[in-house]
Amino acid sequence: MRFVPLKLSLSALAVCSAFALTACGQKEEPKAAAPAAAPAPAAKPEITVKIGHAAPMTGPQAHLGKDNENGARLAIEDLNAKGLEIGGAKVKFELLGEDDQADPKQGTIVAQKLIDAKVNGVIGHLNSGTTIPASKLYADAGIPQISGSATNPKYTQQGFATAFRVMANDVQQGKALGEFASKQGVKTVAIVDDRTAYGQGLADEFRKSAEAAGLKVVASEYTNDKATDFKAILTKIKSTKADLVFYGGMDAQGGPMVKQMKELGIKARFLGGDGVCTPEFMKLGGDASEGNFCSLPGMPLEKLAKGPGFKEAFSKKFNAEIQLYAPYLYDAVMVMAEAMKRANSVEPAKYLPEVGKTKHDGVTALIEFDEKGDLKSGAISLYQYKGGKLDYVETLGGGAVATAKAEVKEAVAEVKEAAKAVGEAAKEVAKEGVKAGAEAVKAGAEAAKEGVKSGAEAVKGAADAAKAAVDKK
Repeated sequence: MRFVPLKLSLSALAVCSAFALTACGQKEEPKAAAPAAAPAPAAKPEITVKIGHAAPMTGPQAHLGKDNENGARLAIEDLNAKGLEIGGAKVKFELLGEDDQADPKQGTIVAQKLIDAKVNGVIGHLNSGTTIPASKLYADAGIPQISGSATNPKYTQQGFATAFRVMANDVQQGKALGEFASKQGVKTVAIVDDRTAYGQGLADEFRKSAEAAGLKVVASEYTNDKATDFKAILTKIKSTKADLVFYGGMDAQGGPMVKQMKELGIKARFLGGDGVCTPEFMKLGGDASEGNFCSLPGMPLEKLAKGPGFKEAFSKKFNAEIQLYAPYLYDAVMVMAEAMKRANSVEPAKYLPEVGKTKHDGVTALIEFDEKGDLKSGAISLYQYKGGKLDYVETLGGGAVATAKAEVKEAVAEVKEAAKAVGEAAKEVAKEGVKAGAEAVKAGAEAAKEGVKSGAEAVKGAADAAKAAVDKK
């Protein structure tokens, strides 16, 4: 029996065991774990702020309703372009438009619809007749309402903390219109209104101002906001030989009325408020509108720092001219948005107190509210229909400071233009001077050249003469 193989196997086993023990003694260091990736910043929440808007989008005043909506829509787009954050969230503004048909009953239906849609605020309504009854519903719901066109004083006299307007009211406008009529030398006046809250309210305020100024009201007639034939009431007015016909109402009736005045041979001048101070009035009235007058709250856009820019942006966006209230609707939206920013909340109850504290440098004015929600110191501007355009006449009312500022800005602009013209003229003079100088140098060079040539010829002549003398000798 041979034991050698066993001995060798044991040796081999010992060697293997030694290697194994050696390997076990060498512990492998654990690899460092890769650093954990930083968590991505949480995306900021986004909220949609619903702004309600109501105006007549159908019927005779649809062109004004669309104008209002476009003003509000332009403001919404400008706000969204800024990427505002309120209360730590990105805000997207959305306009919810409704057609109230300029009808008080429909106005309340539309108001309830906007309330049920949980709007954060309301811009509107257009007409005083729809704004006033709707304002009670908004007040009960605690929803801020800013009108850019309802001028009847009753709107803000109801005591609702939610009601505001960004233009002068009819007390301010009627007073200015009465004073203006007196300044025009008017002695007798016939008054017509459309029996709406706006038309009747403005006519009543005009009557107070006119009579206070010594004018005699010789006729009072009424129509409605759907009428187109006014010859019956105009025939009555013609017999009074009134110097002036004042109309409280909108352009859809005012235009045909002034046209029929001319057809009946009525010599009286025509005067109306903001409702007839539109391109549509001149379109409907034709050449009969020429030379007559109307008023608008505030200053002309052309005289305001932001006016021309707004007019250009509006025209570019909508391919249309401003009809009437669009700039005021733009300002109304901006006032509401700024109140939300100051309150750092879009909740009506939280930002409402900030609306009353507004001091907004808007397109139409420096907007500040009194304790009722009316615009402080609302100015009224008078215009004359001339050559198919509204020609600015003057500004009356509480906007003396605003008027002065606007006139200063206009004067500064004129000085800048004059300075620019002088600069351009100076450049031209300098340019001409350089040109003249260059021509003089050129002429001098030519003269010098001729002189050198003459001198050379003289030298040559002298040389020839000297040679001839030498040859002669």
